[in-house]
Amino acid sequence: MQVIPSILKDSRVLLGVSGGIAAYKTIELVRLLRKAGSRVDVVMTRAAEAFVTPLTFETLTRQPVRTDVIEQWTDAESGHVTLAEQADIMVVAPATANTIAKLAHGLSDDMLSVSALASPAPLLLAPAMDHHMFLHPATQANLATLRDRGAHIIGPDDGELASGIIGHGRLVPPETIFGAIRQILGQHKGRLIGKHVVISAGATREPLDPIRFISNRSSGLMGYAIAQALVDAGADTTLVTSAQHLDPPVGANVIDVASAADMYAAVSDATSSADALIMAAAVGDYAAKDVGAEKMKKSDDDLTIELARTVDILATIDRPGLIKVGFAAETTNLVEYASKKLVSKGASLLIANDARQAMGSDDNQAIFFKPDAEPENLPMVTKHELARRIVDELANLIDRQSS
Repeated sequence: MQVIPSILKDSRVLLGVSGGIAAYKTIELVRLLRKAGSRVDVVMTRAAEAFVTPLTFETLTRQPVRTDVIEQWTDAESGHVTLAEQADIMVVAPATANTIAKLAHGLSDDMLSVSALASPAPLLLAPAMDHHMFLHPATQANLATLRDRGAHIIGPDDGELASGIIGHGRLVPPETIFGAIRQILGQHKGRLIGKHVVISAGATREPLDPIRFISNRSSGLMGYAIAQALVDAGADTTLVTSAQHLDPPVGANVIDVASAADMYAAVSDATSSADALIMAAAVGDYAAKDVGAEKMKKSDDDLTIELARTVDILATIDRPGLIKVGFAAETTNLVEYASKKLVSKGASLLIANDARQAMGSDDNQAIFFKPDAEPENLPMVTKHELARRIVDELANLIDRQSS
């Protein structure tokens, strides 16, 4: 199986840490980036050193932390110039009001601001400060200036601040910054930049009454992994989901649904301008013909419920140019059933797996079915690895359609 690396694998992230109490939260951001295979170079303001020591970041990144603009240059390292030129993205977290003002006005009197001024890489700012400082017209004007220049701003959140007040100025969680980094890198390096892809996820819930419903064991993990892979690839990603218990990828447009009918309506609308549809959701095949307006009362008699077929979303939605990708979750005759579904649903790619193994698991073993090609057996991999492979196959299909 072709190994498709994560968008973060071997990427270079230049992390600027400025002097706010939230600086300690960037330790977790570094851990997430390093775990994903990124190289992280940290530059700190002098004020930031009062909250987190450079040694902490050096231990995590295995790279020297830069705090001084006046450094000895070598043939291999030209100080801030090398860091700035080699970065795939520069992130400032936390971005204090002072640092934001420097960046907006082009000041360069410390390692962070000099590096930002010298870097052609996309810039992501995560503001964190006192509520009134953030809302001050000067700060808002500075942020507007940076946005106009193409900088990405994430946050801040509402919550309890260091002063003890509740307000708007709390640093967004490291996981959110991590997701935003992935989104921005995808927009600059991905294979699906400019393409709109709709992905469905989760198990639908078909109501019997206001309390009860029919569903299945699908966790939605596969669909969410594909949604993240689509964001990583730079796609305009619409996630139609019934798995509201999962955190969606940063950057995805999320549409929450519950029943098969809800999902059909949402997917039908979302695909009107889409390049591709990936139906990873486990859509219920049957729904109650009559849904009780009140809770059904228990009795001593057996209960009979009349069910009606739901719409086959992937087979029904069809328009010229729309590339369709489906899933076949089976417990027997996998190859036979998947081959038939590939044709009946009009799919360009169908991913088949054993439902008993795949549902609720972090791993998946799949078979790819494509028209006029032999089935391709894949090894057991994580759902995130499989998702990257699926999205890579989708990019190939789109490339062939465009050529």
